[in-house]
Amino acid sequence: MQKKWWMESVGYQIYPKTFYDTNHDGIGDLNGIYEKLNYLNDLGVNLIWICPFYDSPMDDNGYDVRDFFKVSEIFGTIEDFRKLVDKAHELGIKIVMDFVLNHTSDEHPWFIESKSSKDNPYRDYYIWHEGKEKDGVKVEPTNWGSFFGGSCWNYDEITDSYYMKIFSNKMPDLNWKNEKVQDEMISVGKWWLDFGVDGFRIDAVSHLDRDEYIDVEGSKDKYPLDWHKFSNLPKVHDYLKKMHKELFKPYDALTIGEVGGSASIDQAKKYAGFDRNELSMVFNFDHNWCNNLFEVTNPKKLKTNVKQLKETFNRWQEAFKEGGWLPLNWLNHDQPRLMSQYGDYKYPIESGKMLATALHMMRGTPFIYQGEEIGMTNYPFEDVNDFNDISSKATYTYELEKTPDDSVRALKVASLRSRDNARTAMQWDDSSYAGFSDVKPEVLYHENYKKINVENQLLNQNSLWHHYQKLIDLRRHSNYHDVITYGTYHQLDIDRDDIYVYERLLNNQKLLIINSFTRKKVFYDLTGYSIEDVLISNYKNQKYKDQKIMLRPYESIVLVVKE
Repeated sequence: MQKKWWMESVGYQIYPKTFYDTNHDGIGDLNGIYEKLNYLNDLGVNLIWICPFYDSPMDDNGYDVRDFFKVSEIFGTIEDFRKLVDKAHELGIKIVMDFVLNHTSDEHPWFIESKSSKDNPYRDYYIWHEGKEKDGVKVEPTNWGSFFGGSCWNYDEITDSYYMKIFSNKMPDLNWKNEKVQDEMISVGKWWLDFGVDGFRIDAVSHLDRDEYIDVEGSKDKYPLDWHKFSNLPKVHDYLKKMHKELFKPYDALTIGEVGGSASIDQAKKYAGFDRNELSMVFNFDHNWCNNLFEVTNPKKLKTNVKQLKETFNRWQEAFKEGGWLPLNWLNHDQPRLMSQYGDYKYPIESGKMLATALHMMRGTPFIYQGEEIGMTNYPFEDVNDFNDISSKATYTYELEKTPDDSVRALKVASLRSRDNARTAMQWDDSSYAGFSDVKPEVLYHENYKKINVENQLLNQNSLWHHYQKLIDLRRHSNYHDVITYGTYHQLDIDRDDIYVYERLLNNQKLLIINSFTRKKVFYDLTGYSIEDVLISNYKNQKYKDQKIMLRPYESIVLVVKE
């Protein structure tokens, strides 16, 4: 069994734009993270993933990089980041930053050169195509769709050609078939690892190769989105093996790939198997959509498909039980808020604690997304102009085209799925603007901050925040550290749709984790178990009777079992 520092870590993801503003411009900044490091240390996390803070036009909130070696002015300076890294390391906190490999901004010097002429030395840094003729008119090379809507090709009149961009028009895709591009990106990685960062979350890593430029057949859409055209293709693994050999391994860097919904478990194992020499682990999103989100418009009608959720967790845990390692997360900056997605608005504390326990007791490295630890919720969008995220705007437009006379429905659909839900200002206290800034924020902030905020929860020992803190302490510092971190995972009663139960076992230690996913009172049979202790629970005074435990609404309990 491999043992690495990142296996024994608990991570916390920061979206810097909405975390904490210190320079009074209504936007979060690096000094804001610096000032909150003691808060994160008190919570117990020892690994921070910071979303992009590179110099960028901010077409996609920093994932469109204009300069890989420069900090965006809205976030601060490279000196600010130096101070942040140094203090984090003093506190024993590792720093992981986003590494964007698939594309750059169209304002990056490479692309400016690339589009200037067909014989420019940088031309082949990007994916260019002459296009094709259809009915005597020049059109896109293929009908492939973009993740953000429309074609994945964009016409550039300077050279009368099309460049590929599977995201926005301002995010041209790099041509990884060009070895110079590979070497350039390895140099970028070395620069930051030499600077002192401890690893990377690698954005859109599964998209570095392209299929043959042949149209998608059989779709009614003008530009059908077919992941197979630019996801998980064979050459991606060649590129990552090179990066592992020349970059990741020499620095013992943590590398977490974003493979999203495009990768099957078998494909994920190719990226992150211990014997693959590619990545440390990969995020997947299979568990993020186990409800009826795509069928309803009223958030109160959301219903978790508990069996689907359990089966999804079980598949990934079983697949990686020996030959690899998993990150554990409920959400990131691209998904709706956890409490709005899987929580219960009538039982926010109980369901929030249950969800935290269900995830943090599994095998893997847990990641908390900012605000998750206090139960922040989705934003109540009232106007399409509230959206900042370009994919949310695209969803609204797409839904409005389906029902042109019902803009309210289109707004509700886009709102439930919007990435902006996770990108509202962090709610620090009940002062103006949630304590995020002392001026009106440039970002959205939720009016429920007067009830849901860090300050209130720090003062309440029964709060969700303190439950997260205890879960982290159990994993990192308790006598059960080894079984929680490295123990085997075995799911029980997989056919039940009201509870999620699993065991963790290592040597002579055994834990039984029981989580209720319902408002109803339910029973669980403990026959055959000799219970020694309650490790953590979201209720007091557990109720046992005749070897059965009665679970109250969303009750969650971790039992120490005598082997």
